[in-house]
Amino acid sequence: MNDYILTLSCPDRIGIVHSVSGWLLTLHGNIIDAQQFGDLGTERFFLRVHFHLPLPADVQELERSFASVAEKFDMQAQIYDAQRKARLLILVSRQGHCLNDLLFRKHSGQLPVEIAGIVSNHDDFAAMADSYGVPFYHFPVAPETREAQERQILELVERENIDLVVLARYMQILSNNLCRALSGRAINIHHSFLPSFKGARPYHQAHARGVKIIGATAHYVTADLDEGPIIEQDIERVDHAMSAHDLTQVGSDVESLVLSRAVRSHVEHRILLNGQRTVVFR
Repeated sequence: MNDYILTLSCPDRIGIVHSVSGWLLTLHGNIIDAQQFGDLGTERFFLRVHFHLPLPADVQELERSFASVAEKFDMQAQIYDAQRKARLLILVSRQGHCLNDLLFRKHSGQLPVEIAGIVSNHDDFAAMADSYGVPFYHFPVAPETREAQERQILELVERENIDLVVLARYMQILSNNLCRALSGRAINIHHSFLPSFKGARPYHQAHARGVKIIGATAHYVTADLDEGPIIEQDIERVDHAMSAHDLTQVGSDVESLVLSRAVRSHVEHRILLNGQRTVVFR
């Protein structure tokens, strides 16, 4: 299939959709799906177009062809091969629910990705990785070895042509240098108690405070800890009869679901940055 995806953002003005449609007409392209959003606050326009061409085309050639339209409207535009599966590198520590969920969704065809490897500062999930035929890299880390360990991660990202790094409950704070190197291509998941319940055992802290709602947030990784643009969130109601263990189980399910949704949105090129916020097309 000769399917491609165009995403763009630019200052909002008259004629954008007309110009994009005209460009596709010159290629004899057929629009399969199009979604757009005009932000009145920032006065920016966002567009995602999934289109089909009669013959295969090189993505770089398509981008060069579109350059005149992009320049006219001062667009930030990208074109992707819709059939190419994104290559993921998953980082995990000792909580494996999100890792297990991503591996299963990929294996069952629910998530259109290739998982190129799993990195962990512990070896707990080496057997799980092996059962799915995914390379496992044990990169232990200590304060004095953190810089070298992060270089190993970056070298792996480059060597394996990784499109997206997924922090699936990777319980290490990334350095500013690593955050910058992975800008726009690293997603983290955390419980929505932040900043109220920081540190270890957040569900136990929440239980002690008698919370009635728990949830999870997936966001892009930035140097500002847990402050990156939010991609996906969800919640579940809980009550007084539930133990801290019950809350942990519910929270694990929500985290897994929210992270998988965020990863899917990213690899399907449905996310556009709007300052510190995101536009996520469904």
